[in-house]
Amino acid sequence: MDSIIKWLKKPWPYWVGGILLGLINVILLAVSGMTWHVTSGFMLWSAGILQWLGLEPFKWDYFNYFRSNYGDIIVSDNIFINKYVILDIAVVVGSLMATLLASQFKWKKVKDKKQAIFALIGGIIMGYGARIAGGCNIGSFFSGIPSFSLHAWFFWIFVTLGAWAGIKIIKKFLI
Repeated sequence: MDSIIKWLKKPWPYWVGGILLGLINVILLAVSGMTWHVTSGFMLWSAGILQWLGLEPFKWDYFNYFRSNYGDIIVSDNIFINKYVILDIAVVVGSLMATLLASQFKWKKVKDKKQAIFALIGGIIMGYGARIAGGCNIGSFFSGIPSFSLHAWFFWIFVTLGAWAGIKIIKKFLI
């Protein structure tokens, strides 16, 4: 058992990680009929909270347009427990397990309020961008490129440009 834990703690080659992620994506598609994506679960949680607050987001054009994707979940009132949310929970738990196995888990303090505000604003912008782009880097890129989706290639180009712009902003304002 010690040798397995020692092996798990060592860094793996990138190609091994790529093959494993590809296999997991294929298994997920075969078992659930959906490709790997993350933001749908968080979007449904957010919409459920807004619904609970009385804002009725499921009457918005966005949900009418994507009724085929989320209609059953909305009608059955399974906003907080559904296949999208379960996948998100599995990603978080799997990431935590990998971090704990590698003894890399650490609590970190937020440096200052400026960092927290930038993180919050960045997260909101990324979430909005993921919804209008047809998914996050997992759904649009990781699942899109192998399925030869044209939108995934556009996503890749603009994510690269966005990362470049983000680095420039961070260097100018935070470092």
